[in-house]
Amino acid sequence: MTAIQLYDTTLRDGMQGEGMSLSAEEKLRVAHRLDALGVELIEAGFPSSNPKELELFELLSRETFAHAQIAAFGMTRRRDARAEDDAALRVLVDSFAPVCTIVGKTWSLHLEKVVKVDRDENLRMIEESVAFLVAEGKRVVYDAEHCFDGWHADRDYALRCLRAAAEAGAETVVPCDTNGAHLPGQIATAVADITAHLADTGVRIGIHCHDDAGVGVANSLAAVEAGATHVQGTMNGYGERCGNANLVSIVPNLQLKLGHDCIAPAQLATLTETAHYLDELLNRTPNADQPYIGKNAFAHKGGMHVAGVMADATTFEHMDPALVGNRRELLISELSGKGTVAARAEEAGIALDDAAARRVIERVKELEHRGYHYEAADGSFELLLRKESGEYEQLFTLESWRVIVEQRADGKVETEATIKIWVDGERYVRTGEGNGPVHALDNALRAVLSDTHPHLDDTGLVNFKVRILDETKGTEAVTRVLLDASDGHDVWGSIGVSENVIAASWDALVDSLEYATQAGRETAAPADAATERASS
Repeated sequence: MTAIQLYDTTLRDGMQGEGMSLSAEEKLRVAHRLDALGVELIEAGFPSSNPKELELFELLSRETFAHAQIAAFGMTRRRDARAEDDAALRVLVDSFAPVCTIVGKTWSLHLEKVVKVDRDENLRMIEESVAFLVAEGKRVVYDAEHCFDGWHADRDYALRCLRAAAEAGAETVVPCDTNGAHLPGQIATAVADITAHLADTGVRIGIHCHDDAGVGVANSLAAVEAGATHVQGTMNGYGERCGNANLVSIVPNLQLKLGHDCIAPAQLATLTETAHYLDELLNRTPNADQPYIGKNAFAHKGGMHVAGVMADATTFEHMDPALVGNRRELLISELSGKGTVAARAEEAGIALDDAAARRVIERVKELEHRGYHYEAADGSFELLLRKESGEYEQLFTLESWRVIVEQRADGKVETEATIKIWVDGERYVRTGEGNGPVHALDNALRAVLSDTHPHLDDTGLVNFKVRILDETKGTEAVTRVLLDASDGHDVWGSIGVSENVIAASWDALVDSLEYATQAGRETAAPADAATERASS
């Protein structure tokens, strides 16, 4: 099948989304990740639009990439000026980037309202800008802004704009659905027409879509089926308004569903890791429901679904999740059957007979009726499995705990927790201070446990969520606490439910620490994982 050239614009178009910001050093790290993924062209932005971009291009100029080439972005020359005299085009020429992507107008509305030039001058702006860059030794990608709007308003003029770029030497012309207004059938019709019209030029046809109508990925696929062999998009669909077409969905669809050659299979298997890395770097929570790479993309909850998957994965999975670096998740809930429990036990290395599996199911049903939610608390569920199988190792025996919160007249709040616990027949009384009850209790527990379990020094809280389960009872309502912890390598969830929020937090905290100290888990996180977490 056809080889598809991938063009990533995360570092430029993606950063136009709300709340998106990366330092020059962080952008450099993204570029290397995209290179490792197998992206052929990485658009780094305007070389001198601001000090950060200037720094980025300076950093990129000193780097070596195994696969990707860097593209600098700009626009066609100013009206009534020669291309060689245009300062912005001169910046592109002086840039180290071997590829220059320039955007130009196609839609008559923009000619009249924005750039205020006549149609012939616009054609000259396109042709002369491309020709100048090509003469200076640059490979040129021409982005035809609002091309589909222009094609529908005046097909012949839109085609003339694209031909002007192609005949001036652009290696790729890219019709852009800049407003994200079109649907797959419309995109396919236009791209097929453009491909046929420019067949004599030998130029590569691309596609650049936005997701304002929710079909950015579908539009990109439709364009490829109509003849496009160059696809632009962003990681995780980052971008202005509703975002750009999502390369994380486009790539596996093209490669696994349509049979096109995009990246090597080994690179495709890093897709999930790469997509999540970008989210973490941008301090965004990965979308659990994102196709292919989301945590829930291959998650099964209903007992019948799990039974089907265990018999033959293709019954409820459209592909092997490992192909994109993801994995199957068997969610535990009151809907779970024995097969789900058995599979989770096997995954954790726990021997569980049929009788124990049935006890687990009944216990889960009972606890979820009281407000527990094991689907989001894998650590607590594994402890439940261990208790029913006889493999549970109790961390300590509780005698009592107490928390004192004092607010002073100056507004300062201090929290102190005292615990009384028994470990291996010895009684310990410890007091800890912290930023709130949970922190204070955690510090008091670690004061006892860290000596015998040094691995706990590598673990820490990464998320803490509280939910009121019966709002009608107000401050008397039952509270659910979900706690996520990590050792720099794995992340696990634990849960507590109580009418008292501190008691619920204590239960979740104890489960988290007990999970971390179960047999086989007390090994330090890999150094590279810890380094990566710190650098992120």
